[in-house]
Amino acid sequence: MNINEVLRSYRDPRLARKLVDKIHYEASKINEKILIMHVCGTHEWTITHYGIRSLLPKNIELRAGPGCPVCITPASDIDNVVKLTIEEGVIAMAYGDVSRAKGSKGLSLDDARSFGGNVRIVYSIQDAVNIALNDKENEYLFFGVGFDTTAPATAYMVLKGIPENLTILSSYRYVPPAVGAVLSMEDIKIDAVICPGHSSTVTGMKPYKKYFDQFKKPMVFAGFEPIDVLIAVYMILKQLTTGDVKMENEYTRSVTWDGNVKAMKTIYKVFNLVDGIWRGLGLVRDSAFEFKNEYRGVNARFKYDIEEPKLDVEFPSGCRCADVIKGKILPIECPLYMKACTPERPIGPCMVSIEGTCRIWYEHNITREVFDYDW
Repeated sequence: MNINEVLRSYRDPRLARKLVDKIHYEASKINEKILIMHVCGTHEWTITHYGIRSLLPKNIELRAGPGCPVCITPASDIDNVVKLTIEEGVIAMAYGDVSRAKGSKGLSLDDARSFGGNVRIVYSIQDAVNIALNDKENEYLFFGVGFDTTAPATAYMVLKGIPENLTILSSYRYVPPAVGAVLSMEDIKIDAVICPGHSSTVTGMKPYKKYFDQFKKPMVFAGFEPIDVLIAVYMILKQLTTGDVKMENEYTRSVTWDGNVKAMKTIYKVFNLVDGIWRGLGLVRDSAFEFKNEYRGVNARFKYDIEEPKLDVEFPSGCRCADVIKGKILPIECPLYMKACTPERPIGPCMVSIEGTCRIWYEHNITREVFDYDW
């Protein structure tokens, strides 16, 4: 079976119809509303693009959680990179979507250019290394933003050796503790979790076990096709109706219990796990990848005396990105959504990245008028 045949099988409308019928049957056994949270921007895109919410029973809701790395990057880290490139002449290198996210002072790396900052858009840590190698006269900083999926490549390049004129500001985050954090929130009742696919391919299912043991809520690891998501919802409802709550793996073609052991070993050779700030979510224990002391020569925090990320005024007045990131509200409930805040002129980080919930909803033209919202 070639890739096109595989994709067609996971987008088969007849199979989708059968799954939807099974979901409605299981949901009919539940006399309460069930809130399922996923923690992945790609899952949100699939759910929104294929209209999966419109297929579900009224008592079942899918909510997006903190699954966008750009959205949760600390505002203070953005502030510091902006300051370094404007005031100290450091050439900042970042991914395109990261460069458009604004810090607590209302400035993004894109904005920094207007004040004389030198900002380069790169597609990988390899790009950053090559640029620094070809220009030994200037100081470069790579803004490392992402989850467990992008951290291994940076760790690998550090182990290989990077140019002396290149440092890295690590804002990498480890996803499993964030799932524990959202399950522990008291202001929103989450009944089950669809765990991320890409991230879990690297971390494996094992790190989630302690959070499952603590909260005893269904956890299903799912792929990114519409059939994947529908199967995950069905698996969760089946657990709830039978009372057999457990961790299950729908995404068996990619996710395993132990994950990518080699990638995780590479990460832990270079980084320690420390408490980390997630923008909008707050302090999450053991969730930030920070350089070990032996690699402080490549650590921009050490070289430029950058403070650790801190909780501060991270969002402009009126912006409810924090509540979107936590899954407390939908994008349409933010007063700035599709008005003052658009992808062309984003105010909050959730409108910046292609994995941001607000941007996904905006690009699918979801408004209060078209969204059947009765929660």
